[in-house]
Amino acid sequence: MVDLLRVGTIASTHGIRGEVKVFPTTDDMERFKRLKSCILDTGKEQLELEVEGVKFFKQFAILKFKGFDNINDIEKYRGKDLLVTREAAVPLAENENFVGDLIGLEVVTDEGAHFGKVKDIMATGANDVYVIDGDDGKEYLFPSIKECILDVDLDAGKVTVHIMKGLLDL
Repeated sequence: MVDLLRVGTIASTHGIRGEVKVFPTTDDMERFKRLKSCILDTGKEQLELEVEGVKFFKQFAILKFKGFDNINDIEKYRGKDLLVTREAAVPLAENENFVGDLIGLEVVTDEGAHFGKVKDIMATGANDVYVIDGDDGKEYLFPSIKECILDVDLDAGKVTVHIMKGLLDL
């Protein structure tokens, strides 16, 4: 399981007073209102930042960090990720998991055969979709519905799937 979870990526600066537009990678935009601090992953180091202010504009959260008071202070972090610790993450509902915990899990069929590994999770309008690298070298898309994704066992490191008729047809 991952210790740090990405909540957003700095998309651009906002104005000249050190604010940034953050593209959220969380399902809950309102979580930014409760965000007191976060970790900026610069690629070389991780900086703890204190959040001074939050507002919203279209699909972005606009954040102001303590100690960053002009555009030149923050502009160099464009495209960098903002992370939170697992303890600071939004609580999950029953049968919900963090995407970072799912990536890399082994995938087995309900018949016990090894199928592949979870490569990614795509968010779509209706439901999430598991992107699975099959053992045969092909990529497969499994909808996150109870008829298809039967069980996610983080402790065992595996996802059990049912291959529905037509799912593997190209």
